[in-house]
Amino acid sequence: MNRNVTNEQHPAMKRIRFGVIGCGLMGKEFASAAARWCHLAGVDFAPVITTVCDANPAAAEWFAAQVPSVVATTTDYKELLARDDVDAVYCAVPHNLHAELYADIIAAGKHLLAEKPFGIDAAANSRIMEAIRQHPDVLVRCSSEFPFFPGAMQIVKWVEEGRFGHILEVEAGFWHSSDLDPTKPINWKRMVAMNGEYGCMGDLGMHVVHLPFRFGWKPSSVRALLSNVMETRPDGKGGTALCETWDNAILACDVKTEDQQFPMVLSMKRIAPGHANTWFIRINGTRFSAEYSTKNPKQVSSLPYEPGGLQAWHTVDVPYKSAYSTITGPIFEFGFSDSILQMWAAFCDEIANRGRMLQPFRCATPEEAAASHRLFTAALQSQREASTVPLVWEELH
Repeated sequence: MNRNVTNEQHPAMKRIRFGVIGCGLMGKEFASAAARWCHLAGVDFAPVITTVCDANPAAAEWFAAQVPSVVATTTDYKELLARDDVDAVYCAVPHNLHAELYADIIAAGKHLLAEKPFGIDAAANSRIMEAIRQHPDVLVRCSSEFPFFPGAMQIVKWVEEGRFGHILEVEAGFWHSSDLDPTKPINWKRMVAMNGEYGCMGDLGMHVVHLPFRFGWKPSSVRALLSNVMETRPDGKGGTALCETWDNAILACDVKTEDQQFPMVLSMKRIAPGHANTWFIRINGTRFSAEYSTKNPKQVSSLPYEPGGLQAWHTVDVPYKSAYSTITGPIFEFGFSDSILQMWAAFCDEIANRGRMLQPFRCATPEEAAASHRLFTAALQSQREASTVPLVWEELH
């Protein structure tokens, strides 16, 4: 990965004009990343947020007050798409709106970084994929920031180098704990009509499968164990409401590659006691093992092994280095907002430079999102039938 690009090498700065549809938490994170663009070193592109849209006019007020580049706000996303000063869109809306909005954004010729799961179900995802096929010049990517942590980037490098030998097993997961509180009011992610039947898989799963799918590790079968622990929650009006979606999911997968076969366990949990926001991946192999977790974001562990040698884990602090160079020195700590900035740099880099990106690690692709739908649909079948469900992978376009 190219970590030493200088400003002199790329003197011309390409401004990418963005619209934001959905002015909630992650929309604000994008605005914060754009405001911190000077934190990056040696890039030849930058986002400029010009227009924001939310069905609730009050939600856009924060952008109008905090982001000087915003020149227009609207409650109608089609007004945003009609503007000439919008080159690309970030869209963060409930899952039931993905198919219509994403397809319209793509048809309008706007590049799109959008939230997972790219459709409330497999049918909705197919509609989005068809829009992408009809507009091949539009760059479409899926939001997934955790692989941009330096420790995760180190594991990507080790996989690319083929260090692991025969892989024994893989485990990856993304765990929350806030739903352990039974007094937490219900929100749209607990409603099938808005979140979809996938439940926590649709909400958290793309983060979990991003790296395994990027490595080519697609399951040949899945046995799912899904849990709906909190069946009711306060409705915010003095009563209770049904929680219709899965809280936790454990997917036991069998992975077959051209030359290997190994088990892979994927877990997505909204109720994981003690875990505020933990993303992790572990890979055990006959020649090398490694693990990284945002629970201890500065540390990555590895175990190199030679036949007859000692088996000893090594844990080291990883320096502040990710895909794109920054002004921060390597001795300091990397965090969530930094990973968001790195993800946005990768998306803008691909818009600006396409096949000549400053470094090779791309954001999650629509094909990877479509693969997640195939896996999660099979997981739902597995849960219904209490069976192991086979998966067949043809090329996803």
